[in-house]
Amino acid sequence: MTADTEFMWAADLHTHTLVSDHAFNTITEMARAASEKGFWAMAVTDHGPAMPDSPHRWYFYNLKTLPDRMENVWVLKGVEANVIDAEGTLDFSERDIRLFSFDWMIASLHSDIVKPGMTEDECTQLWLNVAANPAVDMIGHSETPAFRYDYDAVVQEFARHGKVVEWNANSAVVRPGGEKNLWELARACKKANARIAVSSDAHSIYHLGVFDTVLPILRKLDYPEELIVNLSRENLVQELKRHGKAIAEKMEETL
Repeated sequence: MTADTEFMWAADLHTHTLVSDHAFNTITEMARAASEKGFWAMAVTDHGPAMPDSPHRWYFYNLKTLPDRMENVWVLKGVEANVIDAEGTLDFSERDIRLFSFDWMIASLHSDIVKPGMTEDECTQLWLNVAANPAVDMIGHSETPAFRYDYDAVVQEFARHGKVVEWNANSAVVRPGGEKNLWELARACKKANARIAVSSDAHSIYHLGVFDTVLPILRKLDYPEELIVNLSRENLVQELKRHGKAIAEKMEETL
């Protein structure tokens, strides 16, 4: 059985458009590609303002003016927010988060912003602080080699606070060396019954929905389907409801 038939994915929840300068396609092109690949939904999650190539804040405000469905795909209007310090602070104020009303907020660490060199204990505390932030929906590529933390301790808190833990299929390409960490993170997720999302972190239409690098982990661990939020439409809608997203009711009408 091939990966394409083994896993019938409903959504890709981490994608970028050309408003992040190191990505290459428009939101319309990304949505069209998602539709052609058979996805029901996608999240557009361009970089927050601390990243050098981030769009202007007006972009995030104007996202809400776009249709909820584009190219026959539900488009969650989101962001990949940046953790900017050892305290787990994000690069969006509480006021901006209320103003922008994101459908999907990822919190990620990038070495362009937080320089490597923190201890494992410091990284652990950072992620514990992020876990307690109610604005965060998903934890992005946290297996990054430069920022190792106590996976068991922190993932328990991710699960307790309802955070989705991303298994990032692009990490093996752009952040090599973290494969062992991802396996450890995955085992911690299963132990804690954490909900996860397998994401492409696509920066073009050519990588959208490409999850191949993490599929062996799913198979090996036999991860419970009900805990994979982007595996089915129903899982995704229920997850959006848990996070209090208004778009969930609209999406539920089309299940």
